[in-house]
Amino acid sequence: MAQLSDSIEQFIKELMREDAHIELRRNELAHHFGCAPSQINYVLATRFSVDHGYIIESRRGGGGYVRIVRMQSRGEPNFLEMLLNRVGNSLDEETANAIISNLLERRMVTGAEAALMRAAVSRNALALPISAKDVLRAAVFRNMLVQVFKNYEEEKRDDV
Repeated sequence: MAQLSDSIEQFIKELMREDAHIELRRNELAHHFGCAPSQINYVLATRFSVDHGYIIESRRGGGGYVRIVRMQSRGEPNFLEMLLNRVGNSLDEETANAIISNLLERRMVTGAEAALMRAAVSRNALALPISAKDVLRAAVFRNMLVQVFKNYEEEKRDDV
């Protein structure tokens, strides 16, 4: 199943190479890959979430479609706000890692910075009960996100 999910993800990303958003029909995509529409839903939910830098809009019914929108980081002041809202007051390690991967893919952090961020939010770094870990992880991660965006904005100004 992982191979099929990877293929669907790559296909969608290839379609989005030139555009910040695309519209797909879930049934047509499922037919193209010879799978159930639920498999398409799985890929959209796990590979194209807000954590990964995408917004999914869906319309059900006969003329239904799925619109996938890549969140923009350049020139979009709401990107940090959207990430901070997503983090909220509690954050699990998997979601934190997805957001870090998104920042790395957007080249907002380096590989070394991403590794440090992953280490800081890992379950091994936080010696607390699980519920407290998620709260502490969210607080630490929110501060890291704010600093990443400050650094990113400073680098953009230095490049001008």
